[in-house]
Amino acid sequence: MARTPRTRRAKRTTDFQQPAATARARDRRRQVKPVQQAKSQTGAKRERRGGIRAFAKESWGELKKVEWPGRRQLLSATAVVIIAVAVVGAYLYVLDEAISRLVRDVLLNL
Repeated sequence: MARTPRTRRAKRTTDFQQPAATARARDRRRQVKPVQQAKSQTGAKRERRGGIRAFAKESWGELKKVEWPGRRQLLSATAVVIIAVAVVGAYLYVLDEAISRLVRDVLLNL
């Protein structure tokens, strides 16, 4: 059966009532769940750990696992960082000068 266009449909009357919810659905809404211990996002129960001491101990253990760079690797990485900062700084300086001259000469007519 084809529907009539929305503009031609008869208006719904305001005396229409929604069917009453079933008793079972009402009971489900009224039920109070028992209080449980907090769970993590994965559903596992959270365990209370040792606080700051445990954090420091675990951090120290992780730092022992780190492979620290040697002197040559440290110097080469430092040189790369210094060169990259110099190149980006020069680029930003040139861009800043160009934009400031454009604003001063073209937009402000000084």
